[in-house]
Amino acid sequence: MELGARIRSMGPTWLAGAIAAGPATMASLLGAGAGYGYELLWVVVLSAVLGATAQYLAARLGVLTGDGLVSTVEANLGSWWAWLLVVDVVAAAGLAQLVIMKTVADVTELATGIDAAVWGVVWAVVLAVGLVGGGYRVAEFGAKLVVSLVVLAFLGSLAVVPVDLGAAAAGTVPSLPTADAALVAAGILGGAVHVTLVTMQSYTMRERDWTREDWGLARFDVVASMGVAFGGYSLAIFLVAASVFHEGPVPLAELTTTRAATALGPAVGGLAESLFLAGLLGAAVSTLGGNTTVPPYALADRLGWDRDDDRYRAALAVTALAAALGPVLGGNVLELLVLVLAFGLVGTPFAIALVLYLLHDPGTVPERPPVLASLGGLVLLAVTSVTAGSWLRSELSPYASDPVGLLGDPGTLLAAVFASVLAVATLALGGRFVHERATDRTPASDA
Repeated sequence: MELGARIRSMGPTWLAGAIAAGPATMASLLGAGAGYGYELLWVVVLSAVLGATAQYLAARLGVLTGDGLVSTVEANLGSWWAWLLVVDVVAAAGLAQLVIMKTVADVTELATGIDAAVWGVVWAVVLAVGLVGGGYRVAEFGAKLVVSLVVLAFLGSLAVVPVDLGAAAAGTVPSLPTADAALVAAGILGGAVHVTLVTMQSYTMRERDWTREDWGLARFDVVASMGVAFGGYSLAIFLVAASVFHEGPVPLAELTTTRAATALGPAVGGLAESLFLAGLLGAAVSTLGGNTTVPPYALADRLGWDRDDDRYRAALAVTALAAALGPVLGGNVLELLVLVLAFGLVGTPFAIALVLYLLHDPGTVPERPPVLASLGGLVLLAVTSVTAGSWLRSELSPYASDPVGLLGDPGTLLAAVFASVLAVATLALGGRFVHERATDRTPASDA
């Protein structure tokens, strides 16, 4: 297929890329650049590479099986594993749904002066009607257009801001993030490698009816969207933030949307705040629409519902309307967005382990992935596990001498329990894989 035809046929992974390039990723990149200068540039580069790797593996599994990830897990591993994946997806996407709606409502309040709680209800109803009625395509196009304008503004800024090439080069050398930087590092990686993106990829492949004959196009789609487009988006925002308003470590609680908007100053001057807020709103709306579909997709796949089923539509409506509770959450929007990505990253290694297991299971996929892809998957699993563990350790460290104090911090306690259950499940899955491979290689008895 010629290049022009490939470009016109792209689509499934771009939806994942649009969700990845949302307000939470933007907040993480701005927090990293503002707080640590070029120090975490290696994390930004790594996030694009690992994000493309994760979607490559998920796309390959979706194309070769023709099924959604949850149903594939159930058919080859069993009901318990499928339900655990559904819980993982619903927890990560559900929390993200609330915080993203808070972002949409808060930004709309800034623009109109009408209380965010009112806007939460309005946006939730619009979201439910639009998605259930099938009108999301128009909303998504408009949101992506606004986001694209912000990306172009950051790219334009790169032409005029004084990027320190020496410091930037030094920032590409990997180093284990400090406890303070663990949150933003986890947020950056969580924006590109997230359980919702990995799970959603198989469903978008199925929506386009792509099969093994379309694998070349699917691979091109992944590289262009996650590798090039999302990578460029991330690099531009991070470099501008690191170059323009790095003033030493900046607590996320102090990184407000107004302060973050100053990063656009070199390119658009006095319009910086308005354009930034418009981009943040566009990114939030685009991500909100895509994220809303993820829990119903996973649940419907597990329960055998078709997309034309009224039960699926009801689940979609409930997910959309429940987001109206988002504005009730307290705290700084940018700080909450980064925390959401970090929490989602905790649940991501389990999803990646499932994809790797199934791709190397002869009963699921007759042809194994290339060795380089397998190695990339193992690196992906290791990096996400270490980064998520580093963030969780930093969150739990204040309670090392007073574990009972965790009872007064339900959010951290929930994250710890969530991480522990999924870590045990991931290790059990690895043990099962090793046992099965060892059994397959055991010579048959002569008896």
